[in-house]
Amino acid sequence: MSLRAFFHAVIVGVSLFSSLAMANELKGIRVWPAPEETRVVLDLKDEAVFSYFTLTKPDRLVVDLKQTTLKTKLPLVVKDSAILTKIRNSGAPEKGTYRLVLEMKAGMTPKLFKLAPTPDGTYSHRLVMDLPHGKAATAKKPEPTPKQPAANQQASLPYGTDDIIVAIDPGHGGEDPGSIGPSRLYEKKVTLDIAKKVAARINATPGMKAVMTRQGDYFVNLNRRTEIARHKRAHLLVSIHADGFHQPQPRGASVWVLNTRRANSEIGRWIEQHEKQSELLGGGDVLSGGNDDQYLSMAVLDLQFSHSQKEGYDVASRVLKEMSKVTTLHKSKPEHASLAVLKSPDIPSLLVETGFITNPTEERLLNSKSHQNKLAEAVYRGVLSYFNEKPPEGTLFASRNQGIRHKVTSGQSLSVIASRYDTSVAAIKQANNLKSNTLKVGQTLVIPGKAPVPASATAAVATTTKTVTHTVKRGDFLGKIANQYGVTVASIRRDNNLRSDELAIGQKLKVSVSAPVTTPTTQNKTVTHTVKRGEFLGKIAGQYGVTVTSIRSANQLRTDELAVGQKLKITMQVPASVVHTVQRGEFLGKIAADYGITVGRLREANQLRTDKLAVGQKLTIPSS
Repeated sequence: MSLRAFFHAVIVGVSLFSSLAMANELKGIRVWPAPEETRVVLDLKDEAVFSYFTLTKPDRLVVDLKQTTLKTKLPLVVKDSAILTKIRNSGAPEKGTYRLVLEMKAGMTPKLFKLAPTPDGTYSHRLVMDLPHGKAATAKKPEPTPKQPAANQQASLPYGTDDIIVAIDPGHGGEDPGSIGPSRLYEKKVTLDIAKKVAARINATPGMKAVMTRQGDYFVNLNRRTEIARHKRAHLLVSIHADGFHQPQPRGASVWVLNTRRANSEIGRWIEQHEKQSELLGGGDVLSGGNDDQYLSMAVLDLQFSHSQKEGYDVASRVLKEMSKVTTLHKSKPEHASLAVLKSPDIPSLLVETGFITNPTEERLLNSKSHQNKLAEAVYRGVLSYFNEKPPEGTLFASRNQGIRHKVTSGQSLSVIASRYDTSVAAIKQANNLKSNTLKVGQTLVIPGKAPVPASATAAVATTTKTVTHTVKRGDFLGKIANQYGVTVASIRRDNNLRSDELAIGQKLKVSVSAPVTTPTTQNKTVTHTVKRGEFLGKIAGQYGVTVTSIRSANQLRTDELAVGQKLKITMQVPASVVHTVQRGEFLGKIAADYGITVGRLREANQLRTDKLAVGQKLTIPSS
């Protein structure tokens, strides 16, 4: 080969290499704002070769993409992020490099990593930028700190009223679509819809509270999902998913619990592989790197796992039983797989596969609101069944079974405590097997329901039955409400046609209460009557409901003749004023209406300066 031919070949090779190096393209930019960070994803034709740095005043992140051309529109204005405002291009530092500038609201330390194409071809090469919000997250309101009960002045408030916390985890989200159905229905959408319905049912149950690992379409690292559950002190983690497979035939719902060994079924191995893709979206394996991950790795071997696995299996069995009533099951018993979202040693966890989104029939069902409601109800009922039978100590569910508990503080006596809870000393002594009235500071007492009033006591007081409306609040249950109004649980069930004891927050209940009323008596009342033209004693007596003789006697009349303008004393009997004891839920307007008088007369008779009433307050009811 001649020297001229050699140089020609070198030039051609360099040109070819240069054209190949310039072959990468920036095809699209996607932004996923989340509560704690904003994720920016660059879709590229080939693997990214890049460098980056940050600038201040104003704060910016600059990313240089080597040998890349632009195939998407810029600038991109970002509205929903707490840290990012705009993505634009800028002058390239050198030929063949494309420079992106991300304009920030504040400084931060970004995390950048590359992702390979997904096996199903949904995504090509990607460069991911996670931008933590930090102090810039002004859009995110801090959670209000729960108010601690104030130290009691006379008796401490009952404890054992904590909520059962259930963490609901909608699988996938944002950059991670999960499995995709034949008509392009994304698993991440189905899981969020069903998860919100499960959370709504839990939040409507007194004594239970749901926390969501994500509220919208954004990605949450799998480590972070369990961290959220732990931070919220969750008693249970339920992860909602929709199955996928490389063939359309499999169908049916299933529930998975943790097995530290590899799954022993093809479906299980497929799910493990699919969830591994979600782990990689977080930038690494769930059990590698970082102190938290090392803790989890060691905790896998800890004995805590045996308890959480056992309880997780129990919940899973109950959820499967309920789901069998509303949909086809893939397997009738909980299955085992090594899934990252289940690897929390201290929280029982289960993963609910609501059906195969890759099956055309089940994809249509999973996109149906009515079917989603049925699935959510089944998951809720399974969870509720578990906690009804095994309520965590200190929760309202436990109090339903064990009674309200009271911790004795300094200066408290049995009579003070009995008065606080509207019960009797004898009832407290009986419930706690106390042989004396002596109490110790720190001693825990079980507070029974309100002691029944002896029949002899009720005979001395006339009562009238009134119906009040009670709105169910968080922490209420039938026994507590019945005790509050001094009625029985059976009467509340009967008045409201309740078929179960489950209540929803905001639910209206009719409560028939007995209001004590003093037996009405009569009293004498003397008025002065001025005789008018045409009047005579018989007519006046009839007007006031008295006898002619009584008018003669009161006025010492010797004749029945009357003069116009003459003054007569009329003594008549009228009902004595009624004394009404104010009951819970009553107000002036209601009491006045019950007795057929005006609010003004009620105020006047009792010299009230305000309309505020206290339970147990005595009101004089003037005669109508």
